[in-house]
Amino acid sequence: MNVIQKHLTEKIHETASGIIHYWINNIDTDMLTLVFLPGLTADHRLFEKQIDYFKDKYNVFVWDAPAHASSYPFELNFSLMDKAKWLNEIFEKEKITRPVIVGQSMGGYVGQAFAELYPEKLQGFISIDSAPLQRNYLTKIELWLLKRMEPIYRWYPWKSLLKAGAKGTAESEYGRKLMYEMMMTYDGNKKRYAQLAGYGYKILAEAYEKDLPYKITCPALLICGEKDKAGSTLRFNKAWHKNTGIPIEWIKGAGHNSNTDKPEVVNELIENFVKQIAE
Repeated sequence: MNVIQKHLTEKIHETASGIIHYWINNIDTDMLTLVFLPGLTADHRLFEKQIDYFKDKYNVFVWDAPAHASSYPFELNFSLMDKAKWLNEIFEKEKITRPVIVGQSMGGYVGQAFAELYPEKLQGFISIDSAPLQRNYLTKIELWLLKRMEPIYRWYPWKSLLKAGAKGTAESEYGRKLMYEMMMTYDGNKKRYAQLAGYGYKILAEAYEKDLPYKITCPALLICGEKDKAGSTLRFNKAWHKNTGIPIEWIKGAGHNSNTDKPEVVNELIENFVKQIAE
């Protein structure tokens, strides 16, 4: 049993495509809720250092995203916007009225989709090693590649994927071990892992192609590891900060999962950000 399963209550949300599993503490409707959204192929454990730190200070929420880990079986027939809609349905059910979305990588894209659909509901947005969803940030080749990732994942041997996944996303021993453990959810079923990753990139490409404003109108913060090796995350974050003026914090010695590489630093940034909103 991990720290999240030990201290939070596991619940489910039924959709037409499958059942979503999520964890919350006791929700005080007057308080802000930190909504932790993990990246593609990661699960709720990605944020165990954050949940452990914030569980007695704020409302906290974390999920296994649709088709991930315990939120399976799940039909791969949904969009990024569907994820945001399901998130909103859970918020309404749990009376989460003041959400602050903390999205890592793919979780940050879900956060931006939520901001597009429900701008009046979002109290704050923190991107951790994610990227902007506006079409103009992406080259045509990058968009073309996003739609064709599944065969690449299928081609790689599972041991190579495990090694690349762990070393490519984290710099710390803890971060690499955690990513390895999360990937081992799919051990013996590389096909499921390849489909999940490929589908995630595909719906991301479709969200880009919608060419929506995806404007963040609430207080926001960008966090990015200085050693992030995932795609063009570094380039995207530099441009995102420059074009929008959203403050950015670069995390020294951290990779793509910077919240697992430098949890104390990231927790302090989140806490300072939330305190400013709560005042």
